[in-house]
Parts: sequence; C-alpha cells; structure tokens
Amino acid sequence: QVQLVESGGGLVQTGGSLRLSCAASGRTFTNSIMAWFRQAPGKEREFVAAISWGTARTYYADSVKGRFTISRDNAKKTVDLQMNSLKPEDTATYYCAARWGATSYSGSAYSDWGQGTQVTVSS
Repeated sequence: QVQLVESGGGLVQTGGSLRLSCAASGRTFTNSIMAWFRQAPGKEREFVAAISWGTARTYYADSVKGRFTISRDNAKKTVDLQMNSLKPEDTATYYCAARWGATSYSGSAYSDWGQGTQVTVSS
C-alpha cells in the first residue's frame, strides 16, 4: 500500500491556474501508474489524467486536454497536475490515485487513493 497526500487546491477565478501535487510514501513508487480523478457534488467520479512509469506517457480526459498537464518526479515520489484556463465546471474534489499494471481510466482499477483536495473555480 502507498500513502498519497494531495495539496495545492483552492479558490481561483475563471481562466486562472492551479497546480496540484501528490506526495507518495510507503510502498515502492516503481512501476506505478499515477492518476488524477475528480468528483463534483452530485456527480460520479471521473478520470482526469494519468501518467505511466517508464516512458511517462500521459493520458487525458477530453474535457481537460490542452489545459491540464500531468507530470511526475520519480526520485521525489511526486505527481503534479498543472491546471490552466480553469472553468467553473472544473470545480470538484481532486484525488490522486495509484495502481500497478496497465493504465486504466477506471477508478475501480486503482488500489490507493489520497484524501482529496478541493478546487473551486468562480465565474
């Protein structure tokens, strides 16, 4: 099991930027697929972005492509989500998640989760 702690959420105006960070500890970070999911009130959890271990290949939901960038620092055991051009519909609690295996867009495939960080985008 790996412990994940998110930080960096907050309140921002439409068009603004935020950078979320997720710090991992415990189980080895090696070969992990790291992802960000989000959940807005009254809505289902949805995939945002993921990044693989070796090649750092990235995957994005269509709704955030071109605006969000996921990155990882394996030496520091961190994964970041740079969010630009934020919109009110990006308002949600953002969760960091980890799995070992193939990349997946499904939250149920991820074994370890952080506690979440709130992002609120005002119009």
